Amino acid sequence: MNDPHILRAMLGETMLMGVASRPRTLAVVGLSERPERPSHYVAAYMQQQGYRILPVNPALDVVLGEVAYPSLSALPEPPDVVNVFRLPSFLPAIVDEMLELRLAELWVQQGIVHHEAARRAEAGGIRVVMDRCIMVEHRRARGR
Repeated sequence: MNDPHILRAMLGETMLMGVASRPRTLAVVGLSERPERPSHYVAAYMQQQGYRILPVNPALDVVLGEVAYPSLSALPEPPDVVNVFRLPSFLPAIVDEMLELRLAELWVQQGIVHHEAARRAEAGGIRVVMDRCIMVEHRRARGR
């Protein structure tokens, strides 16, 4: 968990001339429509950096110009990374859904920790970054 090489790989930061090696798709679980919420401004930043955002929030129809989906299972395509902005108690169910869908990369935002869910994810072959902000790590990888 939180291996620097895995972290950079999840970001797609095998950098060529300052550009990510390939575009990445982020399923943002718990994405809020409220601009002051971390899930919103972090997802907006990642979108501005060229990442495709797939919002996962059953209470929303559209956010950041993207159609929102009620669950990971409802997504139109598998995301490269599942980026979670939910309370730790939701992580076991998210991991279960990821295992069922055979999704490979889980990024759990800063301040959200559930070690048992992370261990189950890793045991099931999912690479995990936990308690790290994807925006902060992206900026760090870009040398900002």
